[in-house]
Amino acid sequence: MRYGFTLLFGVLGLLVLRDIQVALLGAFIGWFIDQSRAATRHSRIQKVFVEPLFALLGAVAKADGRVSQAEIRIVERLMERLRLDSTQRQSAIHRFNVGKQPGFDTDLAIQELKSACLGQRQIAYAVLDVVAETVFSDGPPSDAKMQVLQKLAGSLRFNHFELLALLAMKGYAWTGAGFKSPPRTQSSGPDPYTVLGVSRDADARTLKHTYRKLISEHHPDRLGDLPEDLRKRAERRASEINAAWERIKAERGLV
Repeated sequence: MRYGFTLLFGVLGLLVLRDIQVALLGAFIGWFIDQSRAATRHSRIQKVFVEPLFALLGAVAKADGRVSQAEIRIVERLMERLRLDSTQRQSAIHRFNVGKQPGFDTDLAIQELKSACLGQRQIAYAVLDVVAETVFSDGPPSDAKMQVLQKLAGSLRFNHFELLALLAMKGYAWTGAGFKSPPRTQSSGPDPYTVLGVSRDADARTLKHTYRKLISEHHPDRLGDLPEDLRKRAERRASEINAAWERIKAERGLV
């Protein structure tokens, strides 16, 4: 919540008229304006992200010919995490059903999501993470689902290796013939080199450059206004990057 008008009107009332009651009245009026602006901004953000996102999720779910219970649960949990009210929830369900229809234009939904990301990779990463979650909700996905995910990744300017790194962090490894879910034997988190998208034989200069570039792109201070779930995903990515860098520094004795 932003309180710019609350502070402005309150301070003006105190400094200009030197009356505490006028200052309190001004602060109340400013608070009301801030509330109204926040509600308008929240509504716009939900519309910009929610409508194309749920439509694309509908297209992904239907890409292999059927919508599974796992995919429905993923979508329901997402609506809860985004804290959609009843009206927004109905809109999300409607858009999901629109996305399931034959001939749905996934390119249009992808372009709308790209525009909503405003060229910021940390926001784009969060969107890609949401769609990947649905693509892999039933395990290794069909080619049709992967085509939608790859198209989205390309539009958001993530290359093939960056997409594979994201999926590897979610527990799926590319074998050349498809994806498999490897056994989870490590309790210390994802491989730090996978998180940074570099090979284990990368030199210190490459590692430092990659880390600085990634953390600059994914710094939480650059997120702006986002639906809460997307914000948390973007912030988690920044935390993963920092944690990976700390592990690599410790392993290699870097400073």
